[in-house]
Amino acid sequence: MSSSPACPVCGMENTYPDGDNFVCADCAHEWPSQAAIAADDNDERVVRDSNGNVLADGDAVVLIKDLKVKGSSITLKMGSKVKSIRLVGGDHEVDCKMDAGSFMLKACYLKKV
Repeated sequence: MSSSPACPVCGMENTYPDGDNFVCADCAHEWPSQAAIAADDNDERVVRDSNGNVLADGDAVVLIKDLKVKGSSITLKMGSKVKSIRLVGGDHEVDCKMDAGSFMLKACYLKKV
């Protein structure tokens, strides 16, 4: 098995290194080899709360603002404590369970306890 990554354009794995680039033999797309190395280094994403503290799975946080739940009459109140958060990808970085249900929240509305 080769150590060359799959082509980002066509997805085929028939690629080979050529100097400082990788080349796809199927679609002839070329891309820099440094971009593939940089993408591997950035796999782990850092999520920070409103004060800049790094959040991790299992942390406890507090809401810093009242949040209206879209499509519902529920409002999550400022100061509500959330235990055992889980970090996920996407624009809503935190997945949590509260008394009112399960929610996905943005980290900018949270403060680590």
